[in-house]
Parts: sequence; structure tokens; C-alpha cells
Amino acid sequence: MANDPERFDSMLLAMAQQHEGGVKDLLATIVGFLARKTDFFTGGKQGEWEKVVKDVFYEQAKKAQDEADKAKKEREDAEKRLKDIQQRKEQERLARDFEPATVTEITDQEAEQMQEDIEKDKKSKTDSGDGEGSSNDQAQADNASEEEDDPKEKGKLKPNAGNGCDLENYRWTQTLEEVELRVPLRQVLRPRDLNVTISKRHLTVGVKGQPPIIDGDLDADVKVEESTWVLQDGRNLLVNLEKVNKMNWWGRLVTTDPEISTRKINPEPSKLSDLDGETRGLVEKMMYDQRQKEMGLPTSDEQKKQDVLKKFMEQHPEMDFSKCKFN
Repeated sequence: MANDPERFDSMLLAMAQQHEGGVKDLLATIVGFLARKTDFFTGGKQGEWEKVVKDVFYEQAKKAQDEADKAKKEREDAEKRLKDIQQRKEQERLARDFEPATVTEITDQEAEQMQEDIEKDKKSKTDSGDGEGSSNDQAQADNASEEEDDPKEKGKLKPNAGNGCDLENYRWTQTLEEVELRVPLRQVLRPRDLNVTISKRHLTVGVKGQPPIIDGDLDADVKVEESTWVLQDGRNLLVNLEKVNKMNWWGRLVTTDPEISTRKINPEPSKLSDLDGETRGLVEKMMYDQRQKEMGLPTSDEQKKQDVLKKFMEQHPEMDFSKCKFN
């Protein structure tokens, strides 16, 4: 108990809540107490109190920085593991999609028999009116009926395999968290030859001295500080846009693009189940804190501090908490 660094947290937190000027005022109160009630400044050798203050502050500053670095590394490791899993899944999917077909040799007699069976099957379907054309017509009729039932879906494009859209000059895909844009360039370029500007609700992409390839308002807000772009092999521009609202699918990249049907989006199953327990817990905490911030609610750490303060208030009803602010 004597070595527990958090044993006075509830009292200090209660004090901090009553200092509207923040940390500076809190430090002034503590230092004033030392000056008035102790010989901290006058009881030692000249300059000794300065050395004590410096040693204590530098020691705590190092601990705080180490904790911040550790938390940052854990976040980066979790993000890297998620990306590795996504890349592995994509590679597996591509391997399945492009798996070479096997060729089986058959005899001339078997080939003739197969041809006869095909001809009989065609004739049977033609006579019954249940041919391939009829099936296609029915499917088209079903799709048309669906669009007539919901006028909002009329004219919308079907999403590509990445839940985005393939356009003439670029291709974009999306998850609930981010949008990925790929722009093939017609010549080998350097990053300084490009003009890429990412704003909260606007995107400009182009080659300097040429008309922009993209210059329009985005479908929704993005986090500018977490959005990036990179030039790959001098010929392909990759832009990653981090969504602000991670609960909605985009219907288009910019408002001048044709719109896709978000009802036909086929999201991949969650990757959290692929993570180990520790990493999964960290990612779930990050996701929870992100949702809380977006809703203006306290994060898990902030909630924990509030619970500590409330418990202390219940244990000490004689103290005045009228000026406390829960931040």
C-alpha cells in the first residue's frame, strides 16, 4: 500500500476539479502548502530544493513519456496486425479467383457423346420455352421490378468488388473505416509533379500544369490528419481517406460521380475474430473510445476517473464539490 502510486489519486483528482485554472493553479496550491507549512524551501542547502524539484519532475516526465510511447506502439502493432490480416485475406481471395483451370483429356467417342447430349438439351429447352434467354429475361425483369418498387435505387450502379466504383480515370473502394482511391497515371512522375489536396470535405487530385483528374466535394467528411497519399512506381497514385463517420457507406467518392447502390454492398465479416485476445481487447477498446468521442461521451479512461471521483465524493460528503467539473 505504501508504494502504491495511485493511493492519493481520488483526493488529488477532487482537488484538481476545484481548480478552474487547471494544472498551474493546482501546482500553486501544493507549492504554497510546502512554503507555508514546511521548511522545504529554507531547511536545506542553497539550491537543494531546486534539485529535488527537477529530479522529481524529470522522473515523472520520463514515466509519462514511456507510457505514451508504449500505448502508441501497442496501437501501431494492433493496426499493423489488422492490415496484415486484411492483406493475407486479399491474397487468399485473389489466389482463389485466379486459380488455373484443370484440363482433362477425353476420347473422340466421349466428345461425340457430349456433343449429342448438349444438342438434345438445347432442343429440349427451346421446346419448353425454358432456355437461357428466358432465365436472363426473368432476372432483368426482377431487377427492373426492384427498381420500380424503390425509385431511389433507379439508375444507381452496382458496387465493384471493393464496395466502391470503377470509373474511367480512377477506381475507389471502401470499408466502414476508410476509402481507398487508385489513380493510374499516363506517364512516370515524381511526387512533386502531382497536386493532391485533401480537405475535410473536398479532394483535388491531378498533375501540375494539367486539368485536375478529380476536383470535387467528397461524399462525407474525412479526417485530414489521418488521410495520406503515396505515389507507387511512379505510375499509380494511392490515396487513403479516413472516414469521420464510421457507421455509413459512401454512395460515391465525390458528388460529381455516378452513385452506387449502397444496398448492394457486401461487407466482409469482422476481422476481430482473427486476432489474439490481447490485441482484440486493445482494438475493441480503441473502437469503443472512438464511438464515445464521436457521440461526445467520456472514453473508458475518462469514465474510470469519474467513477473514482464519485466514489470519493460518496465517502466524503462533508467536502464541497459544488465547483467540480467532470471532464
